[in-house]
Amino acid sequence: MELFFLVLLVVMLAVALGSGFPVAFAIPGSAIVAVGLAAFAGLAVTGNPDAFFIHGGGPSEWLSAGAMNIRGIYNNDGTDVLIAVPLFIFMGLMLEKSRVAEDLLVAMARLFGTVRGGLGVSVVLVGALLAATTSVIGATVIAMGMISLPTMLRNRYSKPMATGIVAATGTLGQIVPPSIVLLILVHQLTTAVNEANAARRALYKTVTGDLLMPSPFDVPSVSAGEMFMGALVPGLVLIALYVLYILVAAYLRPDLAPVHRHTDTSSKNAVAALLIALAPPLTLILLVLGSIITGVATVNQAGAVGAAGAAMMAGYRLREGQRDAFWPTLLAISALVALGIINAFFHVNLRKIEGTADIVGIVLAAVASSALAIALGWSLWRTWATGGTLKRVLEDTTKTTSLVFAILIGAVMLTAAFRGFGGEDLVRDFMRGLPGGFWGQFAVSMIIIFVLGFFLDFLEITVVVVPIIAPILLTDPAANVAAVWFGVMIALNIQTSFLTPPFGFALFYLRGVAPKGVRTLDIYKGVVPFIAIQLLVLGVVAAYPTLVTYLPTRVSLGAETSPPPTNPRLQYCMEEFVRDEFQTNGTTIRQAIGKARNINLEGLPSSLQNELISSFEKAENAFPTMKQITETAAAIHTAAQTYRPVHDRVRRIERDIRRIDKKIEQNRAIVSWASRAASSEEGQRAEERIKALTKERAELAARLPADWTDVRTDMAAKLKAHHDARIRYRRTVDAAHAPVVEAIQAINDGDRVGSLQKALQELKANVEVMPADDLIDRLKTAYGQAALVRHSTEIENALTQARRVLRANPTARTAIAEKVQGALAVVAKERIWRIRAAQEVLGSLMAYETAIAETIGIRGRSRLSDRVASEISNCVATPRDIYLNF
Repeated sequence: MELFFLVLLVVMLAVALGSGFPVAFAIPGSAIVAVGLAAFAGLAVTGNPDAFFIHGGGPSEWLSAGAMNIRGIYNNDGTDVLIAVPLFIFMGLMLEKSRVAEDLLVAMARLFGTVRGGLGVSVVLVGALLAATTSVIGATVIAMGMISLPTMLRNRYSKPMATGIVAATGTLGQIVPPSIVLLILVHQLTTAVNEANAARRALYKTVTGDLLMPSPFDVPSVSAGEMFMGALVPGLVLIALYVLYILVAAYLRPDLAPVHRHTDTSSKNAVAALLIALAPPLTLILLVLGSIITGVATVNQAGAVGAAGAAMMAGYRLREGQRDAFWPTLLAISALVALGIINAFFHVNLRKIEGTADIVGIVLAAVASSALAIALGWSLWRTWATGGTLKRVLEDTTKTTSLVFAILIGAVMLTAAFRGFGGEDLVRDFMRGLPGGFWGQFAVSMIIIFVLGFFLDFLEITVVVVPIIAPILLTDPAANVAAVWFGVMIALNIQTSFLTPPFGFALFYLRGVAPKGVRTLDIYKGVVPFIAIQLLVLGVVAAYPTLVTYLPTRVSLGAETSPPPTNPRLQYCMEEFVRDEFQTNGTTIRQAIGKARNINLEGLPSSLQNELISSFEKAENAFPTMKQITETAAAIHTAAQTYRPVHDRVRRIERDIRRIDKKIEQNRAIVSWASRAASSEEGQRAEERIKALTKERAELAARLPADWTDVRTDMAAKLKAHHDARIRYRRTVDAAHAPVVEAIQAINDGDRVGSLQKALQELKANVEVMPADDLIDRLKTAYGQAALVRHSTEIENALTQARRVLRANPTARTAIAEKVQGALAVVAKERIWRIRAAQEVLGSLMAYETAIAETIGIRGRSRLSDRVASEISNCVATPRDIYLNF
């Protein structure tokens, strides 16, 4: 019966969407009706409303998943990215309604007017900027169709070429950041990654028996900034190929895209007009994307900046030609410059105020902020007063945002109902039964999304399909793909679908605004070359995932907030880098170790001497330990040639066995229920299914190779040897580098020891007359100073003895003075050896530490150097083969 209600759910959804019923009601409505009918049928037939839900749980549990999700959307740190959605929608609508695109198109057409295809190139570039701000395919296609299509046709562009350019450019909003599509994908993929990691850990535990899966085997999470950066390169490549095609086609066939006719041919005027029209929107986009990419602002903060900037631009654009048009903008720029200057010279953080100067800075910052708020309010008032632009933008923003969130909430209800009827299990079993492993499953998923793109908008596809297929594909360790790559592939696929005849959404939108002389066949012909370009880019991105993953990785590793070198996900690539450095510069590194061994350490404390001598030995051991990593990796590679095919076959059989075990458990539950409900016929059928499944399971188990246990044990031993070699190497280099850093820091702490010595001398001079409470505080402060000094255990012990005597008898000032004198003696000794070491040892140790900093000492750095980050970025961005571990 669960299958019946699952089919009913899908059919109702398809009929509702196909009939034009509002999507925001069709999605949750289908779930509510299907769940309600299942609950009623279960109550009527068995007396239990939960009877026809395969995973148990009442109907209220499935329906409340969507209704209660709104709180999670805004309160969960991983999903608060959705707050940026209305901000980006507002930004795009404000720029669209203030006719910024028209200015850009005219200015670019004047600049490229003397080039064949120049007008078409202008349309692509303007459309890309418009797509980056609106992110809504219908709005972009309609806007560009109304603005640019008549202009191209007037300049004798062929109808297929003109319509193809407009339709293809209009779909760029799916992939060019900042895109609403990418934001929604981030929200869905965040949940999918969590589910995939839970499933992958369960799989690892099942096949290996280990309770904990190593963290490098997790599916990496995805953020909005990473998604934007990941989509940037494919988006730019797509735009470049569009431009290249137009120029080449115009060169080979001038009749397709002739030279644009314009009365003003002055290149200086054209360049000036372009800069004036291009600077504001381009600055806004770069400000929004740049703040996200560099980590200066979160996506929500960047969205707020974009919305405010769009309002400022609209404020002067709607008053263009009037004397006071730029006044709000000039006021805002002046306020921002003032805030920058104030921030450079004053502490404007209320928690860091140190004096009158900082209070003055706070006041000045408040004045500048007020000026900025006045400028923004002034611009908003203008947009309100000029044709009711602000009112229309707010209305459209509210409608679009409400639609987005209504669909999101409804989609969670639909997905919950789908899972409640066993749909997710069916999809998983279907996909895992496909030939070709992960890539076969991925190809089928892309085809399904492509076909759905004919009938559903991106929002429906993203919130309905992605939650079902993404966890399944991301769980598979065979390909170990990144979620950001998967999201960009979906966005590119949907974009291609929207462009493909006969049902592509972009074609319908363009058909609605195209002049009467343009036939539908002209539009179909025009988009064919652009579809070919789309498919080319889709294939290239699929074959080379680093086109997506490299930029986010490189920016992350080079940022001030980059992960530390001890991050588990970086270890493999860092060790590969060090191995290459050992091969290239091993002689130089060994010479540095040899020089370090000859450093005269006699002036240092014996414990520090022993630690440094041991560290030099560990540094020498790093080379053979790295060799063990290379040897064990080679052994795995050799064995994998024959092991991998057997491993693949066995894992498929074991997967099928687990699937049968699950069905057996379900049928046993039916038998148990039938015995309680006195339904012997249903129980007998379930027992027959159990017998058949048990027989099938035995047949599958018989297909397992007889020597599989020995083969797997041998490979597991090789994998463990390789893992142990890496762990041994990390411990070796840590032990080789940490004492050197500790010694350098201890020697450099000589000034702190001197300050402590002065404090103790003053304390000793006043022990007899100082009140007990003050004495306690002064000793406590001195102890805190000593704790900041590296290698100061003797000083701390001496101060501890003085504090104990003081606590035991505050009036025993003579004994206290003796203890303080003892502490002073220890401090003096500590200071002497540090001064001597600074003169005789420090320079040599620092030279040695510099020589090993990016190899043996790389894990001890606070962050990776730019050189190392650049070298390992490609390795970190490339999916790692971890399948043999599962």
